[in-house]
Amino acid sequence: MKKSNKVTFLTQAAVIAAIYVVLTIIFAPFSFGEVQVRISEALTVLPFFTPAAIPGLFVGCIIANLFGGAIPADIIFGSIATLLGALGTYALRKKSRFLAPLPPIIANTLIVPFVLYYGYGVNLPIPFMMLTVGIGEVLSCGVIGLVLQSALKNYSHVIFRDTAKA
Repeated sequence: MKKSNKVTFLTQAAVIAAIYVVLTIIFAPFSFGEVQVRISEALTVLPFFTPAAIPGLFVGCIIANLFGGAIPADIIFGSIATLLGALGTYALRKKSRFLAPLPPIIANTLIVPFVLYYGYGVNLPIPFMMLTVGIGEVLSCGVIGLVLQSALKNYSHVIFRDTAKA
């Protein structure tokens, strides 16, 4: 990767991380808890366009969880869920664009309820929390994320021009 491409990659990752943090904090009442719709998770469709989104989303989630007062288990495992989702979205980028939201939906639906139960002591059945977290992820990644993806697809060659081919 050329030096200018590395700078572009890091810049895009940093901007994505910053947007993730801002969206999570602005919508904090909806971003945390056993019933959550983390609007910032809509950004998990961005690895469909650029690999720079993978570290951007991971770092953004870590910082957002730190600012949001999350416990260490949430900071670690919640961020890993976002990282796994981003990696999955990137892996599916050559497939149907409608598959892009599935990895983050699945990763968060499977991981976050255990953090809520064991980390925060939320006394609700894990399958119920999988349902509530899953619904929130479908709304943020599946609905808002696909709208974002549709809005960006005509401009991706401009916005993500130096990193999209990685």
